[in-house]
Amino acid sequence: MGKTAIRKLRFEHDEITQQQLADKVGVTRQTIVAIESAKYSPSLELAFRIAHVFNEPLEMVFSYSPDVSKR
Repeated sequence: MGKTAIRKLRFEHDEITQQQLADKVGVTRQTIVAIESAKYSPSLELAFRIAHVFNEPLEMVFSYSPDVSKR
């Protein structure tokens, strides 16, 4: 599971709420909560939509480190 900068970016972009972000990308607030808390990995399409809202490249919003213990 990777990390996200969504919470930080929401604060830096006029402190948009989880609900406002969810509305902009077409998901529920609960989905944004789960992504922010690293309990859910978004689809590639949703990840790109979130990055687009913040006008940031995908790798500035999401990072991934493979868990080598699961191999």
